[in-house]
Amino acid sequence: MNDITQQQLRTVLATPDADKRAAQWLSALQHCMQGCAIDTPLRQAAFLAQILVESSALGRLEESLNYSAPRLRQVWPQRFPTDEIAARYAHNAAALANYVYAGRMGNGDEHSGDGWRYRGRGLIQLTGRANYALFSKDMQVDALGDPDQLLQPAGAALSAGWFWRAKGLNELADQTGGADAANAFVQITKRINGGTIGLDERKAYWSRARQALGLPAV
Repeated sequence: MNDITQQQLRTVLATPDADKRAAQWLSALQHCMQGCAIDTPLRQAAFLAQILVESSALGRLEESLNYSAPRLRQVWPQRFPTDEIAARYAHNAAALANYVYAGRMGNGDEHSGDGWRYRGRGLIQLTGRANYALFSKDMQVDALGDPDQLLQPAGAALSAGWFWRAKGLNELADQTGGADAANAFVQITKRINGGTIGLDERKAYWSRARQALGLPAV
């Protein structure tokens, strides 16, 4: 395996503070790639493209749950059918997480606090008690007991690498070296995003990552 270099990461980031971000994240990304078999340029290019969009170029490690009441009704119309219900959770991130994530993804009920405790964190936002437990077991870290590990580079990167490998995305990334490369990349996006939100931005990062890692253009 060839580790990505700081220069390569800086080139892919292409942000005003790319030097600083590349220096901050290089070691964590190298470690997660080594530990999760993201060990070829094809895999690395696809991985970088996806995590840079998911994390706003390594700048966001936690889901935003600060919604106004009207926005809550737009995002979750079934859960917030009236202004009165929405107002209880508006601009209250912890209460909102405990409500909308209750009884899902291995979480307890609304009063358990699991929704907030296991809210989305990391470069690919890991969400829910069950996912934190699986990650902890597989990677031998205590993210279940200390979920805020995923707000630090090492944990944020490793959880993304674990998710990537667990979802079979290395195998899909292997297909991005052939004639069906573009479709394989779309399938990777869908497994991460549930759809194709931000696909153009993902493709732009992917193109830059492929070039930085010495791969041909798609």
